[in-house]
Amino acid sequence: MAATVGRWHRTGREFHNFLLKVISECRRSISIECYIFAPDEVGARVRDALTQAAARGVSIRLMVDALGSAGFGGNFWRPLLNAGGQVRLFNPISSGRIFVRNHRKLFIFDEKIAGVGGFNVAREYVGDGVHDGWADCALTLEGPAVAGLMGAFEIQWRRADESPVRFAALSGIQRKSSTRIADGVRMITSQPGAFASSFATALREDIRLSRDTRLAVAYFLPGVRLRRAMARSVESGGRIRLLLPGKSDVSVALRAARYLYARLLRAGLEIYEYQPQILHTKLYVFDHAVYAGSSNLDTRSLRLNHELMLRLTDPGLVKQAAEAFDGWLGNARRIEAGSWKSSRSLLEKTREKLAFWLLARVDPFLSRQLS
Repeated sequence: MAATVGRWHRTGREFHNFLLKVISECRRSISIECYIFAPDEVGARVRDALTQAAARGVSIRLMVDALGSAGFGGNFWRPLLNAGGQVRLFNPISSGRIFVRNHRKLFIFDEKIAGVGGFNVAREYVGDGVHDGWADCALTLEGPAVAGLMGAFEIQWRRADESPVRFAALSGIQRKSSTRIADGVRMITSQPGAFASSFATALREDIRLSRDTRLAVAYFLPGVRLRRAMARSVESGGRIRLLLPGKSDVSVALRAARYLYARLLRAGLEIYEYQPQILHTKLYVFDHAVYAGSSNLDTRSLRLNHELMLRLTDPGLVKQAAEAFDGWLGNARRIEAGSWKSSRSLLEKTREKLAFWLLARVDPFLSRQLS
């Protein structure tokens, strides 16, 4: 069997240029699944590239989340549709399941190249993450792993066209999915459910096994079991570094994460906040493995959204991911346990507590009830 070959794209500008290039070279099929496809100049540029591909006979299937890509109608897609491309909205607002979202990002070209990561198609994702644009990364693969990712896309493509009543009930046990799709590559998909996802379960095990854990994540609100796994790792002599946003597009998420800082610092974890731009990545690096994909470490990603992650054990890819993390760390400010408590006002601490309860308790409760 041929080996799976991986390549990291460490900036949005690099991935966007790659995206346009590979679209122009495709000859058979393009399958794209993303949360946000914005009607800005970046979205229009990618849409036009897809339209040109469709005009030369390439099969185009594009699936976007109806809430994440809300705010623009069919006119934006008209050129692509007229050229023969297909566009599906996941969980249209009219379905009544507004709180169940498809947060996955998956790009597949000619069934030979596949990409996963945090990037959506919008102007904020195109930059270097330091001087402009959000800090993020993506991973592209060639080889046998692509077939497994193609299968995951097919399932979600059909699901987007199903009646809402055919979705699994949110109150039921989440259907877990962790599949080996190539040597050294495991695909972990998750969907709404009342219990921890397969991703959270796998992550806890890797935290237990790793002596040096690096977690870079945009939205951080892990559950009790995940926090306990981190604390136990440090207790047993491990090192855990958390790279979190110093600024965010969702201020309530930033405050909710900060509510946990004091207890995490007391447990011995190191916390850093990225300074130049918004940190949007989801990169989890261990001694022996790395995860890349769409899932944050918050309640919504772990229990409510559809997400897709890859776990890879190739030493070269793990090493390169650690280097990317360390590069971001050079632009981060360390949160010191001694000064953290006195660094915020009583009002700000109250806001952090309210944000935590809103996202960790109220949001999942209302999502289950209203869906």
